[in-house]
Amino acid sequence: MMVLPTHRGEKRTADTIRSDDHPIEYYLHERYRVPGKKKLMRVYYGLRPFMPRSVQLALRRVYAKKQAQTEFPRWPIEPLLVERAERELAERIRQSAEGRVPLITMWPGNARAAVALTHDVEWGKGMRNIPRVRALEKRYGVVSSWNFVAERYPLDKELFKVLEREGCEIGLHGVYHDGKKFSSRAIFEERLPKINAYLQQWGAVGFRSPATHRNPEWMPEIAAEYDSSFPDTDPFEPQAGGCCSIFPFFLGRMVELPITLVQDHTLIEILQEKDIRLWIEKASWIIEHHGLVNIIIHPDYMMTDRNLGYYEEFLRFITRQENLWLALPREIARWWKDRAASCITTESGAPKIEGPAKDRGRVVWAVLESGNVHYIADSPLHQHQKSNHESSVR
Repeated sequence: MMVLPTHRGEKRTADTIRSDDHPIEYYLHERYRVPGKKKLMRVYYGLRPFMPRSVQLALRRVYAKKQAQTEFPRWPIEPLLVERAERELAERIRQSAEGRVPLITMWPGNARAAVALTHDVEWGKGMRNIPRVRALEKRYGVVSSWNFVAERYPLDKELFKVLEREGCEIGLHGVYHDGKKFSSRAIFEERLPKINAYLQQWGAVGFRSPATHRNPEWMPEIAAEYDSSFPDTDPFEPQAGGCCSIFPFFLGRMVELPITLVQDHTLIEILQEKDIRLWIEKASWIIEHHGLVNIIIHPDYMMTDRNLGYYEEFLRFITRQENLWLALPREIARWWKDRAASCITTESGAPKIEGPAKDRGRVVWAVLESGNVHYIADSPLHQHQKSNHESSVR
């Protein structure tokens, strides 16, 4: 079993990290991580600017085999928080007088899960490739969010207007993309005014940190409605780890939308996968557990028919699923705030939603079947007993 060092030099195992004794913030805020990068990764990222691209990829591919074996968080699926939530809900059901618990659905209407299609534009070549990627999305009738680096390449403001007319969202992907924003408090404070100024100038409400560098204590100072820089689990990024959540959560007033699928560059170039099995299997698991499918596609890496074909396969898969909410990140974040600000009350013996989610949310009943939690749309318990699962939200 892997043994991990702690802050005080003691030894801890992946099993002790998984203990129910830890509060949920221990995982959401990645407090289990040991501060600082591993020595090998420090050396790699220090030398990377001087390496040919082919050498960078070769080293990443070799090291990725070791990274994929990380015991915590597990990759590609870390079920810890999903399983903990189900155990806690099952206990609430057992303790309830009626053997059922009313809940507000995770997503509006009849949606089983939510899907966000997001893009990080790394360089000018990626910006120039946006029309090609959008042409593919339009064939499938979907919209997406596009995160731009403010001062790394010339910005095409006319393209911003085109994307917004098509129903897409513009977000900020940092100012420089040099990996230094969270390296010290002084640098963060120096850059924060620029970050907030660009958000206001662009009318943007979403932020994603370059290279998914992140600090849960500082991020609420960014003047965005939501952030999307935390993977649920990703051992391959410069800041490896993950929040272990497939659901949004709050960082102060800010909503965090976790990145829940392996990034396109990792899938195609580092792992050299020949198909999108990892995307489909993980997305299917997330949908089964009513979570958020949040994918990053970089237009910079969609330059070939082969690479764009990976994305098309994913769009074909996701648009064929029933009862999914394909939404912009800002819509998902606002719904999550509305849901959190709402509650269930009882009127004439029937539960109803009070608060900003009342018009779009629904009440479902959580019940136990063979020890497992199921969600039933019909409120009378006898309807559930004769439903033979036909009314299950799942």
